[in-house]
Amino acid sequence: MPKIALEARLEKRQRLISAAWECAGRKGYRDLTGDNVCEQAGVSKGAFYLYFSGKQELLLALLAEDASYLDEQIRQLDDADLPTRERLRLFTRALLARGDDPGRVHVRADLWTAMITEEAVRTRFMAIVERHRAILTRWSREGIDRGDLAPITENALASILLALSDGLLLHGGLGPDGFRWENVRGAIDVLLDGIATTRDCPLVDIPRVAPLADAVGILGI
Repeated sequence: MPKIALEARLEKRQRLISAAWECAGRKGYRDLTGDNVCEQAGVSKGAFYLYFSGKQELLLALLAEDASYLDEQIRQLDDADLPTRERLRLFTRALLARGDDPGRVHVRADLWTAMITEEAVRTRFMAIVERHRAILTRWSREGIDRGDLAPITENALASILLALSDGLLLHGGLGPDGFRWENVRGAIDVLLDGIATTRDCPLVDIPRVAPLADAVGILGI
């Protein structure tokens, strides 16, 4: 295929993906159709099926784009010279920033529904989760080794942060007025302060560190 033709196809496919996010933000992912996406993208009806075999393939494309965004945040944070607590805080904020986009909130909620019945979606999602959990686990282990974090079970902390963000996005989809994202971000900052040592966070209250670390360790995830 000539390069210009390939670039044109990739550009139109990306237009359809961007349009799908916008449609999902207005009416939810479950109820959108290929015609809705084409109309939003400004292309002829039926063009959707030139690029996607169906809504499952579109969902996988949205999931891949969402993961790509987080992978880029991870790359930047991995390269930055930051205390562990700050690296975890900024990554968690990147996770929660998706709550400001109604389309991503709706897609995330429908993603969990699809995972119950669609093996391809579940397999792809779990591969992404495992990749991100491995990075967070490594950061936590490095922080413990440097003395930035209290001694906790690293994989448990990684699992908690990832599950917490998905749970909040689901709650945000169910009841958009249930909480304010800025307040959630502030609360998570306080929680992360609770596992930081004085070397990383001078304001932390030392008597509170051990009980919180023990609580995470007990989970043994």
